[in-house]
Amino acid sequence: MHQVIKQMLSRYDCRSLPDYENALKEIIQEIALLGMWRGKFFERGAFYGGTALRVLHGLDRFSEDLDFTLLRPDVTFDISQYENFLKRELEAFGFETSVEKKWKAAGTSVESAFIKANTLIHLLKIKTSLVTHKDHTLKIKIEVDTTPPGSMPTTVIEHYSPIPYSIKTLPLPTLFAGKIVAMLFRPYKFNTKGRDFYDFLWYVSRGVLVDVPHLKACLLQLAKWPEDQDLTMNDVAALLHKRLENLDLDRAKDDVLPFVRDRQSVEAWQKSLFTTAVNRLEGLPR
Repeated sequence: MHQVIKQMLSRYDCRSLPDYENALKEIIQEIALLGMWRGKFFERGAFYGGTALRVLHGLDRFSEDLDFTLLRPDVTFDISQYENFLKRELEAFGFETSVEKKWKAAGTSVESAFIKANTLIHLLKIKTSLVTHKDHTLKIKIEVDTTPPGSMPTTVIEHYSPIPYSIKTLPLPTLFAGKIVAMLFRPYKFNTKGRDFYDFLWYVSRGVLVDVPHLKACLLQLAKWPEDQDLTMNDVAALLHKRLENLDLDRAKDDVLPFVRDRQSVEAWQKSLFTTAVNRLEGLPR
């Protein structure tokens, strides 16, 4: 095992197979980010989503996907141009992986790819006695939004793992706006993504403001808000309260529990917790 990977793994208190799988996924994510940097992706795009919160801001839950957005719409963007950068970077640190583009359905604006690695091979590499099925695969999805809504502010954060490099991302208020859109309009017919609601509480607990202009741009893109009508924080709170009326709390808990260590904090969720959190949003009249 590469010495740098040993050092990265030492950050985790791994005791179970899921612990090791989550740690390996996160280490692969960080190396993949380095690969995207080497491929100069951050000259045209930015890192966002739950994994950005985890890697750059210390969100206390694991996240599965790497989400990116272009800074300007480009329907010709092809994620496959970064496959070799990702594969070479992962190989340099001792990971045996494949990187495969997922062919998108007509009409979608998201370019996707998967990083895949054999779980058992890499458990053996890190010298743990835990084993899994020989065909079990670690999968990390990479998604790039090629039609971002309006203009977006960006910021650059220095990251030091596995080596020092810079990651372009969105400021926390803009990330928060995107999370609210996900809470409101992510398809929930078959699954409630409790991770959205977990992250919402994280933002509120830290007093992060909402980038209302970006939120409105997102809603306009989805045809969920009249173009000629201002969007205020009172409007945002009203939309969230309406969403909470239909929240399936049990499904939300089931979704997020595999990704957190403090299960009790999630198991104690009540709708009143989220109602209070909405009312605490920074920027609302007090």
